[in-house]
Amino acid sequence: GRYCDCGCGCGCHVLIVCVVYLTLVLYVGVVLCLGPFNYPFNETYTTLIPAILMGNTVVMKLPRTGVLCHFPTFDLFKDCFPKGVVNVVSGSGRETLPPIMATGKIDIFAFIGTSSAADSLQKEHPKPHRLRVVLGLEAKNPAIVLPDANLEVAVRECLLGSLSFNGQRCTAIKIIFLHKDISEKFRARFIEEVDKLKMGLPWEAGVAITPLPEANKPHYLTELITDAVGKGAKIVNKRGGKQDRTFVAPTVLFPVDKTMRVYHEEQFGPLVPIKNFEKIEEIYEYLDSSPYGQQAAIFTRDPNAASTLVDVLVNQVSRVNLNSQCQRGPDSLPFTGRKDSAYGTLSVGDALRSFSIRSLVAAKDEKESQELVSTIVAEHKSNFLRLDYLF
Repeated sequence: GRYCDCGCGCGCHVLIVCVVYLTLVLYVGVVLCLGPFNYPFNETYTTLIPAILMGNTVVMKLPRTGVLCHFPTFDLFKDCFPKGVVNVVSGSGRETLPPIMATGKIDIFAFIGTSSAADSLQKEHPKPHRLRVVLGLEAKNPAIVLPDANLEVAVRECLLGSLSFNGQRCTAIKIIFLHKDISEKFRARFIEEVDKLKMGLPWEAGVAITPLPEANKPHYLTELITDAVGKGAKIVNKRGGKQDRTFVAPTVLFPVDKTMRVYHEEQFGPLVPIKNFEKIEEIYEYLDSSPYGQQAAIFTRDPNAASTLVDVLVNQVSRVNLNSQCQRGPDSLPFTGRKDSAYGTLSVGDALRSFSIRSLVAAKDEKESQELVSTIVAEHKSNFLRLDYLF
């Protein structure tokens, strides 16, 4: 090392030390992976596979619905990894997960579900400051249809975005804002397309709306509909509001406003609230007051209007979709959110970083240290200090 004038003009000196070092990316520890029922396979493995690739051991809690799809992978895990690398837990999450978190042995909590459940489980950890979290949570993604929008595109994308997979996607469009100048035309075509959607069982040809997997979901959706209708909204499509056990017909509510629960809450089902707007500031107010910030969709052909909205929305949500529905993927793109919608980022690269930590060995660049490091490396005395890794 040597002392050198720092150049700031104050006469102080800074110690400059030459250092040699080696940095590697290593595992963190034990990862608790919880996937959702709506994408029980894909979303569970979105966190589990990167966790394993980075050298962690995994405790996988199977979702309450969709357990059978995991069975084919159990033998693969058994054959490919040493005992204890992948551990599977089934049963009620309320009964199994708090005791696991309470052990304090979980280093990373990878969870896709609701923010309330995530908060509750994190509190069970005895040292929450040591718990790294990767969370994909709920959302209330708006579609914003401006007066110059391509009506055919806007209707098609809003239909797919709000009702594909029964609307049970965190990435689904959860509320539609229509400029008053295009509202009537959009609603007429949108409602017509909604009532064309075929209801039936998943294995039947052409089916778009299927039974809901949650026994309590129809009751919750009814609560939202009743609340909205009681405050001035109307069910504007013919099939809207009809139910048969866990079948819920896609329902369009108009006009909704901020006094209604469905305006704020994530419905996570085949229920589409629509609101008119006159000034774009109404959209800004909604986004600013919302606890969620995952995505938004803009429908316009005006580059000036699109630019203005994009510049505001990117500070409120993590993805802005131009003339297309809100959606996930491809997995090379970052998947995250602001506010209560996410913590951490899931993409191929980001996920690998989330489940690893950088470690380094450093020494002063002096002859004795150089000789020590050279001997360790040349004679392969250390698993860490070596240069024959393949990447």
